[in-house]
Amino acid sequence: LYSDDTGNRLRFQLELEFVQCLANPNYLNFLAQRGYFKDKAFVNYLKYLLYWKEPEYAKYLKYPQCLHMLELLQYEHFRKELVNAQCAKFIDEQQILHWQHYSRKRMRLQQALAEQQQQNNTSVK
Repeated sequence: LYSDDTGNRLRFQLELEFVQCLANPNYLNFLAQRGYFKDKAFVNYLKYLLYWKEPEYAKYLKYPQCLHMLELLQYEHFRKELVNAQCAKFIDEQQILHWQHYSRKRMRLQQALAEQQQQNNTSVK
């Protein structure tokens, strides 16, 4: 039905979307509760998706934390723990805390850089 180029583009888009969904701990909990992580074919598919860690593919990701989740999903213990909604909630809370800390830290770094540039400009004059 599709030319190779169109089929490859569609596959790329579908896999990109799925990999990014892995950044959502509630989605991971949904998959775990429905037994997807017990399916050997699905676990093998998760292993196949590790190619997204390569820079030529990772540059397309909007949610890079999905790569960390993809890495953790390679471990059976992690997949088993995701059945528990409290586990998903904990991961979700940790992601929010990370984003808050990262945003504040980045803002401080940008302010320091702006101040340094301003000092350099005044000392040059």
